[in-house]
Amino acid sequence: MSTQSPFRRGAIGFGAATIMGAALIASANAQNATPAAPAPGAGPSPTKQAVENRKAAFALIGNYFRYFGAVAKGAVPYDEAEAAKRAARVAFLAALPEESFPEGSNVGEPESKAKADVWSNRADFDKKLKDFEAHAASFVEINAKEKGATDAFKAAVAALAQDCKGCHDTYKVK
Repeated sequence: MSTQSPFRRGAIGFGAATIMGAALIASANAQNATPAAPAPGAGPSPTKQAVENRKAAFALIGNYFRYFGAVAKGAVPYDEAEAAKRAARVAFLAALPEESFPEGSNVGEPESKAKADVWSNRADFDKKLKDFEAHAASFVEINAKEKGATDAFKAAVAALAQDCKGCHDTYKVK
């Protein structure tokens, strides 16, 4: 049997509950906090990281998509396995740029080729990204159905290429 008074046991329980509650609140706040800029020499700033991410995504999209342009022009033969792999990768990568243009990620970043219009015309820019993502997903289905350089395949390739060109013409510094 405990020799502590009921008041003392209650005070200890209340103190423990208070400490646990404070720890939970601190943990939740830490998870929702905006990431701090890294210390000097600790890595790229969030702005620089956004620019690097979008450049990498666009480079990969171009690398995987270039094959389809060549197939559509008849410069290389259609290979079903290669086309399926590349179409799936383009569709996956098409979703990445959306998160790589946070507000102000072109400010003070000389490596960014994004025009300020990305942020001043955000609704149009976001629509263009969503259209590209939808066309890339549709292309996966068309490629799987057509299995060759058919008119539908060529039209889907042209739609994706136009998405890229339309966005670059409007929102990328040449």
